[in-house]
Amino acid sequence: MTITAAHLPAIVALIAGILILVMPRLLNFIVAIYLIFIGLTGLGVFRIFKF
Repeated sequence: MTITAAHLPAIVALIAGILILVMPRLLNFIVAIYLIFIGLTGLGVFRIFKF
């Protein structure tokens, strides 16, 4: 299986879910980091890396 950009949200959600189950206090940090990442992606900040 080839992992593409379309798989990224599912992988992030899976990792975040596992971390939340293991350490529930991480929920705030995981959500904050995810929202910042989605915001930066939406603004096109990562286009300079030419993925």
